[in-house]
Amino acid sequence: MDIITILFIAVGLSMDAFAVSVTSGFTIKNLKTNHAFKIAVSFGLFQAIMPTIGWLAGLSLRDFISNIDHWIAFGLLSAIGFKMIFESVTMKSEDKEINPLNIYVLLVLSIATSIDALAVGLSLSFLKIFIITPVIMIGTVTFLFSFAGVFIGNKFGHFFENKIELAGGLILIVIGVKILIEHLFF
Repeated sequence: MDIITILFIAVGLSMDAFAVSVTSGFTIKNLKTNHAFKIAVSFGLFQAIMPTIGWLAGLSLRDFISNIDHWIAFGLLSAIGFKMIFESVTMKSEDKEINPLNIYVLLVLSIATSIDALAVGLSLSFLKIFIITPVIMIGTVTFLFSFAGVFIGNKFGHFFENKIELAGGLILIVIGVKILIEHLFF
């Protein structure tokens, strides 16, 4: 898998965390840089840990499903993408009110926004892609997007939130289709 595809996966996965960061920035009244840093580190760290867990789990399964691994990757990425699109269209901003600086809330948000990354890690394992580069890129991109998202949310509110999640879903679906096409025709 080329570095551009990995970057697009990282961007797609970071959209949930970015959307929650925007919401978090909106809810924090006296925003300080360390607030944004705390949220970004937590989201970036969990986005890096979850694909590693998925990848490790996939190592034990990939020999059994090597003939259909591209279908599984396509299915997982598409399912995640459609889920993100559905949530971007159906979730109301008031359903997402949070106190992101509470450590327990931040932990739950970090896990919730990174569950998709677990499935992507599983897909990467099935495709026999070494996990180090994707994990570094996913964690870094999520950190940067989340850090910026807190400030954007604090300044502009909920204007971008659902649109970003929609874009992330579309990106993941396109990558899933690309993987399927590459394995079926090339």
